[in-house]
Amino acid sequence: MKHDHPTFEHSVPWFWPMATALEMEAEGLRAWEDGLHFVEAAAEITAPPEPEWATANQVCLDLETMRLRDFGGTGTGLPVIVDAPYAGHSATIADYASGQSLVETLRAAGLGRVLVTDWKPATPEMRDFDIDRYLAEINVAVDDLGGRVILVGLCQGGWMSAMFAARFPGKVAALVLAGAPIDTDAGDGPIRRLAQTTPLSVYTEMVAAGDGLMLGGLMLAGWKNMHPGAQYFGKFADLYAHIEDRNYIERTEAFERWYENPVDLPGRYYLQAIDQLFKRNLLARGQFTGLGRRLSLGTITCPIFLLAGKADDITTPEQVFAAADLVGTPKDRIRRQMVEGGHIGLFMGRKTLTETWPSIATWIAENGGA
Repeated sequence: MKHDHPTFEHSVPWFWPMATALEMEAEGLRAWEDGLHFVEAAAEITAPPEPEWATANQVCLDLETMRLRDFGGTGTGLPVIVDAPYAGHSATIADYASGQSLVETLRAAGLGRVLVTDWKPATPEMRDFDIDRYLAEINVAVDDLGGRVILVGLCQGGWMSAMFAARFPGKVAALVLAGAPIDTDAGDGPIRRLAQTTPLSVYTEMVAAGDGLMLGGLMLAGWKNMHPGAQYFGKFADLYAHIEDRNYIERTEAFERWYENPVDLPGRYYLQAIDQLFKRNLLARGQFTGLGRRLSLGTITCPIFLLAGKADDITTPEQVFAAADLVGTPKDRIRRQMVEGGHIGLFMGRKTLTETWPSIATWIAENGGA
């Protein structure tokens, strides 16, 4: 089969497998039908709809920065708040899909009440919100729940949870930090190198380009540039190879709904995090000021569980495990666990959710969550 334009199969990534299939005479009509199916499926993951929550829930508190979602529970213990990442993607990563949901895993352990911080995309009116604004609204949520909770901080939600626990140590009964960059000088991951070698002016210019917001689309482009090459070819080739597997396509579409729908962040919040946390490492050094007070991680004395991914190139294990030497929690009340896999797999990987998080949920229950 020849084309008038020899670059046809390369012009749009998902045309290549379809064009190749049409050249396979043995497949005939079946290949053509699969090709049409492929185009439909590829279109879905190229322009996916907004991500959805997998588990039934209700909004129990609607604040300017977040909606606090209540997923219920079966016990009578302390509320467990999953502090989801607010780093450019939806909080639905904590409840990604049935059978692949941290919320579902925690609820199955019999915890009293499981909630998630559903951070709102920044609007122009939110451009000047800073880290203090988010800490203050977490405090409102905690007080609304009775004044004492267990925090499960994922990635950025981890350093925010650690800040909150340092600012209000009496309000946090136990703390889980999963893939959380606490000491950003530790290790040698690409995020650390990018933050330290890229002038702050570059980040400032990006925020200015967003009229005071850090646009999610710009951040998504940055993440993709960390893994250049055959990213799109591999994605669509995998889709074509599994075209008969409806579950595979549904899982792919679910991931694309989350990954390809980035959220905007307040520019002030974003620049504060880049400068004070990732460039100057002020939280780990005890020099970050939160809600009017210098925060020392040494004021945290509650039980802590640290979870890191061996292949995590976003938050290296060293950045997570360094927390053990910075907090005031006795060493025998600190748990550490390293798992295979990368960053996102810590929160939504089937293997980690099946093999690791149930034991973390048990630990949460033993520390007041049941």
